[in-house]
Amino acid sequence: QVQLMESGGGLVQAGGSLRLSCAASGSFFSINGMGWYRQAPGKQRELVARITTFGSPNYADSVLGRFTISGDNAKHTVYLQMNSLSPEDTAVYYCNYYRGAHYWGQGTQVTVSS
Repeated sequence: QVQLMESGGGLVQAGGSLRLSCAASGSFFSINGMGWYRQAPGKQRELVARITTFGSPNYADSVLGRFTISGDNAKHTVYLQMNSLSPEDTAVYYCNYYRGAHYWGQGTQVTVSS
């Protein structure tokens, strides 16, 4: 089993920044395959950013240029640096790990005020 724990969410004003962290434990092998999803009220859960099999980042068009995903494999931790936040970024952010099955963190709330 893999356990994921997010942290770093909170309330921020429009234009501000937050950094989310996700620490993995259990039968964790590599940060490759980890990513961030988010779900806003009344909206479908959507992929925000992910680390591919080859360790390169992919981003949703809505966050491209503003968000940066990175990781420290030795620390079993992945990060999401979020800059230039807008109210449209308000959502519960979930850490995800896929290795034949999906593993999810508990989610962390990000609220951006206008």
